[in-house]
Amino acid sequence: MPSPYRAIFAAPGTRSFSVAGFFGRMPLSMMGIGIVTMISQVTGRYGLAGALSATLAMSAAVMGPQVSRMVDRYGQRRVLRPATLVSLAAGAGLLVCVQQEAPDWTLFVFTAVVGCVPSVGAMTRARWAEIYRGSARELHTAYSWESIVDEVCFIFGPIISIGLSTVWFPEAGPLFAGVFLAIGVFWLTSQRATEPRPHPKEEHTGGSALRSPGLQVLALAFVATGAIFGSVDVVTVAFAEEQGHKAAASLVLAVYALGSCLAGAVFGLLHLKSEPSRRWLLGVGAMAVSMIPLLLAGNLPLLAVALFVAGLSIAPTMVTTMALVEAHVPRTKLTEGMTWTGTGLAIGVALGSSAAGWVVDASGAEAGYVVPVVSGALAVAVGLLGYRRLRRPVPTGEGQRERDHNDEHQDGEQPVA
Repeated sequence: MPSPYRAIFAAPGTRSFSVAGFFGRMPLSMMGIGIVTMISQVTGRYGLAGALSATLAMSAAVMGPQVSRMVDRYGQRRVLRPATLVSLAAGAGLLVCVQQEAPDWTLFVFTAVVGCVPSVGAMTRARWAEIYRGSARELHTAYSWESIVDEVCFIFGPIISIGLSTVWFPEAGPLFAGVFLAIGVFWLTSQRATEPRPHPKEEHTGGSALRSPGLQVLALAFVATGAIFGSVDVVTVAFAEEQGHKAAASLVLAVYALGSCLAGAVFGLLHLKSEPSRRWLLGVGAMAVSMIPLLLAGNLPLLAVALFVAGLSIAPTMVTTMALVEAHVPRTKLTEGMTWTGTGLAIGVALGSSAAGWVVDASGAEAGYVVPVVSGALAVAVGLLGYRRLRRPVPTGEGQRERDHNDEHQDGEQPVA
């Protein structure tokens, strides 16, 4: 039986944009943890490191959907290249300020501008959605592949970023994150054949994609989910340092991503017929429960095992999330819709990183794992409260006009056929 993964790459151009997307997404796993490692190396202040990482995530949360909205309207090439150049220039300014021991406020200013970095994962997923429009089986496999790519980035990204910053010089991790971003974005945007067709302004009726009730649930739940990821990163680095093996944090975090990668690979081979909203809620619940053992891990080997198990629920949940976004967001706003889930994650990473940094400074690394446990419980609460909204997808794609008309009748009045 042919592999479903091999089948999706039969379409021309898919291999090239997938590889470019891999390079473009490496900064997602390198920049935040690179800033934490760099600042902790230079100043020893985990509170400042967490606050800067939170600033980066919050800035990306604010600017990311705006960049993606412009991409839906004007196309990937016209928008991504200028946005990337601005982000790279700000990143260079940040490194210079750190090296020159500039005041803290300058670090926050440059870090905030770095946040206009494009959501490359949303761009590649939008290309898959354009190629396999209406083919649910192929899209399931394609989204699973994208989750695998995400996790491979999170396996190698922290290793590269933390390793470079601890072995070479503190600014090396963020510096190489910028190099990967430039390579990925400019290579991706040079591939015009697979670029989704932009949708002119007149097609963008009904306001933001976030008007969708289902997308609101997903984005809010992902705030709590992002807090899990952000806090785990910061606390794990601090925990490894307390154990006397700070550089080992990259390996422990890689094991976390490896669990998700393996689960995503298996998930993509399955042909599931159950309701996506139910699968999503189960996935969020599994992520929450898997955080509890982190409180009991007293050394790095046990922590690595606990994080591997915790990672098994991540990729399947992310794959299901993308399927739900496609069901709840009009095609003319698909890139923006996918970015809003990333925005929720980014806000959560900001909150989780900041909270974890302050807890570590105040009470030590082991106490810091309370933050992902609480975040997981909040994610489950949001999922349960919003479950009914997720079960009611709206018309998408060519049904955009119908969806907008229905939005005007949310008070219960039936639209005229």
